[in-house]
Amino acid sequence: MRGAILHAPGDVRVEDRDRPTIVEPTDAIIRLSAACVCGSDLWPYRGIETYDGPIPMGHEYVGIVEEVGDQVSAIKPGDFVVGSFFASDNTCEICRAGYQSSCIHRQGVGGAQAQYLRVPLADGTLVATPNVPSDDLIPGFLAASDVLGTGWFAAAAAEAGPGKTVAVVGDGAVGLLGVLAAKQLGAERIIAMSRHESRQNLAVEFGATDIVAERGDEGVARIKEMTNGLGAHSVIEAVGTQESMMQAIRATRPGGHVGYVGVAHDVQLPGEELFFSHVHLHGGPAPVRQYLPELIDLIWNRKINPGKVFDLELPLEQAAEGYKAMDERRAVKALLRP
Repeated sequence: MRGAILHAPGDVRVEDRDRPTIVEPTDAIIRLSAACVCGSDLWPYRGIETYDGPIPMGHEYVGIVEEVGDQVSAIKPGDFVVGSFFASDNTCEICRAGYQSSCIHRQGVGGAQAQYLRVPLADGTLVATPNVPSDDLIPGFLAASDVLGTGWFAAAAAEAGPGKTVAVVGDGAVGLLGVLAAKQLGAERIIAMSRHESRQNLAVEFGATDIVAERGDEGVARIKEMTNGLGAHSVIEAVGTQESMMQAIRATRPGGHVGYVGVAHDVQLPGEELFFSHVHLHGGPAPVRQYLPELIDLIWNRKINPGKVFDLELPLEQAAEGYKAMDERRAVKALLRP
């Protein structure tokens, strides 16, 4: 089969790879209908995150089940399924508490920018749609496999809801879908922090009521100015840098909540400032599996359209261009069709 492999910073190639096979009786093999490039894929692409040797890329996926192991009973060949970047049994005590991304049997799922994918712990990881969806719904289900589920977790962790003012730090796909999630959760006011017109427009379409272009201390001051000097009730942090995390914390009012889902890179939190802020912090790798049944229902019934975050669609063979376009911020998110 064909699949995308990162050889070195800036060097993505689509090459021949061995087609996956059933290894464990709990596995499933999926023929991928769509995959995509994630903002977190850009960390190793830019050389900021190190890795050993060439690595198969991609962790967002939807497709048709081709084959299942002997112990798989919840899905069957022919099902269209949505998964997530961590495989989980969905039965352990941690999973039952809603944190499948910290499942005691957790396994990473990688190599999804390809034609086929092996998914471990298939019964606990994959959720089938009611039927095979029409082609126009596939981008939305693909978004659910990571960026929508991650944005939803961020909004939930920030306790977005009725009567709340929510600020969103980060205008990538996760931040934009955090806006959509905050809207669905009933937030009264949603402030998207963005400098890019196309992303600002999509944020408004997803439910943002205000746009703030300032960043850092200026961005914090602007949020305070808009909230009677108090700060937002709920802040979504969807970047993962020192500046973005401190911007999120400082834009939150005492007693407010930060939901942080940007993959942290060299973030260090000042203990004394946190102590006196009375700000709650909750986040980490999103337990996407917790939200998949609800998100699939919303997408299937066309109540939300998260697939709009994909503003570039390419054949899998042009994966390198998808990376380049996102790295240069010419695209919010690139969808790849195997």
